[in-house]
Amino acid sequence: MLPKDFETRNGKVVVRNARVADIPALTALHRRCFPQMVAEDGAWEEGQLRSHFDVFEEGQLVAVLDGKIVGAASSLIVNLGRNPLRKHTYYGITDDGYFYNHDPQGDTLYGAEVYVDPEIRRGGLGAILYEARRDLCRRLNLRRILCGGRMASYSKHADKLTPEEYVWQVQDGKIDDPVLGFQIAQGFAVRGVMPNYIRDTLSKDYATLIEWLNPDYQPREGEDSTKVRVACVQYKMRKLSGFEEFANQVRYFVETAGEDYGAEFVLFPEFLTVQMLSGLEPMGSREGIRKLAEFTDQFVELMGSLAREQGLYLIAGSHPVEQPDGRLENTAMIFKPDGTYICQPKLHITPSEKTWWGISGGNSLIVLQTPKAKIGVLICYDVEFPEAARYLADRGIEILFVPYCTDNRQGYLRVSTCAAARAIENQIYVATAGVVGNLPDVPAMDIHYGRAAVFTPSDFEFARDGIQAQADPNVETMLVTDLDISDLYRSRQSGAVTPVSDRRRDLFEFHNKLANEIISKGAEEGSL
Repeated sequence: MLPKDFETRNGKVVVRNARVADIPALTALHRRCFPQMVAEDGAWEEGQLRSHFDVFEEGQLVAVLDGKIVGAASSLIVNLGRNPLRKHTYYGITDDGYFYNHDPQGDTLYGAEVYVDPEIRRGGLGAILYEARRDLCRRLNLRRILCGGRMASYSKHADKLTPEEYVWQVQDGKIDDPVLGFQIAQGFAVRGVMPNYIRDTLSKDYATLIEWLNPDYQPREGEDSTKVRVACVQYKMRKLSGFEEFANQVRYFVETAGEDYGAEFVLFPEFLTVQMLSGLEPMGSREGIRKLAEFTDQFVELMGSLAREQGLYLIAGSHPVEQPDGRLENTAMIFKPDGTYICQPKLHITPSEKTWWGISGGNSLIVLQTPKAKIGVLICYDVEFPEAARYLADRGIEILFVPYCTDNRQGYLRVSTCAAARAIENQIYVATAGVVGNLPDVPAMDIHYGRAAVFTPSDFEFARDGIQAQADPNVETMLVTDLDISDLYRSRQSGAVTPVSDRRRDLFEFHNKLANEIISKGAEEGSL
C-alpha cells in the first residue's frame, strides 16, 4: 500500500497517490520532460488532471524526492472486450486525456503516462514507478497492463526501416531506444505497432502496443480465464478414393474439436495431404509430390471454410506448395476464424525430403497474435534446431505448434524430446501432432509412428514431468487440453528457475539473417 519508500542513488524516494495540490508541479514537470511533444500536442492541463483524480485517484502516482515531485505515472482502467490487443489511439483510449472512459469493472490497467525529471533520469525512478503500477495491477486483481510505447529513436531510422523492422531491431539489441528498451527490461512484451497513435515527430506518430500480464490474476466469477483450449489431431493415414473422402475425414475432426469440445486452436500433423496420392495411379515420388501440389486450391478452400464455420484457428498440418520459381516448399497454413490464412514454410529439410521429393527450405518465420495467445509454428525437423524456436520466443510467442511426420520411434523421439526442450528453455507451451497408420502404395510414406503431446516448462505451475497431456501412441485420436497462459508468466517471474530472464546476453548473442516484414494484419514474418 502507498505511500511507499524506495532507496535510490539520489536518496530516499516516496511514491504516493497524487493530490489536487500537486497539479501545478505535475504540469510543470510534464512540460520539462516532453518539450517537443508539448509543443506539438500540449501538456497536461488542470482540467484533465482534476478529472484523473475524480475518476481514478488510486491510479495517479507521484514520486517525491526531498519534498519535490520528480516523477509521475498516470493510469486508468479500461474494458477492451474480446480483443484487448486491437489497435487504438492515445486520444481514443484516454478520452482526449480526461479519462472519462475509466471503467472500474474493466480488467486492464492502461498506462497513460510515465515521466521523470530529466535532471535525475537513469537513477531508477522509472523502474520504481513501473513497479508501483504493477503493484496496483496486482492489488486490484486486473488481468494486464497495456500501454502505447513511444518509439523515441524511430525518426533516425525511418528512411531505412519500417516501424516493425525498427521494433524488432530494438528487441534484438541492434538499436538503442531509451523508451522501448526500458519497457522490455520491465517485463513488457511487444504485441504490435500502432500507427497515428499520438502526435510525436520523434516516433513518426507510431507507438508500440506493449503488455504485461499479471501472473497473480484470478478470474472473476463468470468470467473467462486466461486458459486456451487446444486440440491436437493424431491423424491416421489410410487409402482414399479422392479429395472428398479426405475432406470428410478432416471435417470430422475439426467439427468435433469445435462443436463438441470448444477448441480454440486445432493442430493437424505434417504432410497429412500425402494420403491423397493413395487414390491416384501409382507414380514416382517426385512426380507424386508435384501432383499433390495441384490440390492446393482445394485444400485452402476446405480448411478456410472449416476454420470460418467453427470460428477457430486451424493449423492445417503441412502441404507441398509450388513457389513462383517452381520450387516446392513444405508449408504449414494457419487459418484464422475469418477463413483467411498465412503460410509458414519448413526451414530445415530432412535428407529424405530432399532425396525423395526435392523439397526446398523456406526462409521465413511467422509470429501470429491472436486474442488469447501469441503463436508460432515450426514444422517437424525445425524444432530440432533451438535457434528457430528462440527467434520466435524472443518475439513473444506463448504457444509453439509443431506438426510432424515420423516413420519410426527414433524419429518421433527426436521431435518430441526437442519439443520438450524448447518448452523448458523458452518457458512456452509446445503442442505437437503426428500422423499414424500406413500407406503401402505411396513411396516414402509407407509407415508412421506418432504420439500427440503438449509440453510445458518444468516447474511447480505445471505437470510433474513437463507433459501437459499425451495421447496413446499409434492410434487415431484427438488430444484436447487447456493451457493457462498466466502460468507461463508466473513461472517466468517467480519459478524455481527463470531461464528467459537468466540468459547471459553479455556472453552470448543471437543473430539472424531474417529481414522482417508485415505480411498480413496481425502477423509478422522474417524473410531472408
